[in-house]
Amino acid sequence: MLRRMADDDSTYLRLRRMVLDLDPVTAPTAELPRVWGALMDTGYPNGTATVVCLADGTTSLYTSTGGGILGAGVHESVAAPSRHLLTVVEKHLNQMPPSTEDLLPDPDWVVMRALTFTDRRAVPAEEDELAYHRHALAEIFHAFHAVITQLRLLDDTR
Repeated sequence: MLRRMADDDSTYLRLRRMVLDLDPVTAPTAELPRVWGALMDTGYPNGTATVVCLADGTTSLYTSTGGGILGAGVHESVAAPSRHLLTVVEKHLNQMPPSTEDLLPDPDWVVMRALTFTDRRAVPAEEDELAYHRHALAEIFHAFHAVITQLRLLDDTR
């Protein structure tokens, strides 16, 4: 289900660690009183992909195999689903237990993480359980995928 990260200094792991170690990037708001960021790690046979959405508009996708899209939140087509994702995470936050682990998911598994003003939260789940709405937090998964869709569309226009 989850695996320890290799002790390597890859750009992917540095970017991911940088986000996980950030202090809150914004102050609480009426819409987001507890959540200031969210990450989703998805395991694949050949590596891991991570989507990051922060309340300051930062939205990125990067992969352990190299490559990614950084700073896409400046585009409204990406910013709107990113904001929506954070409100969905806020809505379901009580269903996400606190977690200090930063393990990567095995293939076909996902870890959805919430960055809050007081702690980090994480929920591992099988990707199919989320994709087919058989998991209580499937709404978060689908909100992440709405962001991924816009990131891919943006990347296709470059």
